[in-house]
Order: sequence, then structure tokens, then C-alpha cells
Amino acid sequence: MIDLLKRSRVIFYYNSAISGSTLFAQHASNSVCSPTPLPSVSSVLDEDEVSLSIVHTPPADVTSIISHTMKLPAHLLQANTAFREQVDTPEGIITVYLAHFTALNPPHQLMAEKGGKLKTLAELRNSPSAELELLRRAYVLLMES
Repeated sequence: MIDLLKRSRVIFYYNSAISGSTLFAQHASNSVCSPTPLPSVSSVLDEDEVSLSIVHTPPADVTSIISHTMKLPAHLLQANTAFREQVDTPEGIITVYLAHFTALNPPHQLMAEKGGKLKTLAELRNSPSAELELLRRAYVLLMES
């Protein structure tokens, strides 16, 4: 499990069915990646650079493990199986997944209890460049689906 947490990250988001607004979780570390931030020297791979030799863990499994590690309520997060990005880091390739909050309302209080916040994409514009690219790709996917 520790190896899985080293080579995987999840970005949490909330998408309102009523207003259509999308919020991303920024954790106490100021990163949008959970359970830990990406290394500072990281870059998101383009489609033609993706390593096909990486064995991927099912997104639901990664989401469940990270949710449990963070002591989040069961079934609060659901993996978005359409999103899987690879990030090149000094420690090797990290796969980033996407999971949405299933709650009817944004879990602002829960995120505050964990030291984080839910923020719009515009509010996250000062994030590291790799995270911004991941957020951009996630946002495009969410708007197109």
C-alpha cells in the first residue's frame, strides 16, 4: 500500500448539479494532490509521452485507499474513471486520478477540519505548473462530459 501511495495521487472535486460550478480540494499542504503533493520538479506527460509499461491500479481502488488513509467518510468519493494522467518526477512516474465528492452539498466543513478548502480553478491559479496542467485537463474533461 505504501508503494501505491508513492506512485499515485488523486485530485478531489465537487461539481454542483444545480449551478454547474466546479470546486477542487486544496489540502493543508496547499496542493490539490492527495495524499501528498507532487515533487516540485514535476511535469505532466503528453499523450505521446505516456509510458505504456506502467501498471495501473483501478481508480476506484486508489480513491478508496486514499480516502481511508485520510479518514474520510465511506462512499464520500467516487473515482472518475475517464481521467488518468502520468506525471514525470525525479522519483519516477506518478499516476494522477480524479475523484468527485458524492455529497449533495460541497463538503466545506469537512475540508476545513482536514486543513483544506474547496476552491475554484481561478482561485488555484498560483498552484505549481504541473498541478495547473492537471487541473486544466480535469476541467476540460468535466466540461466535455
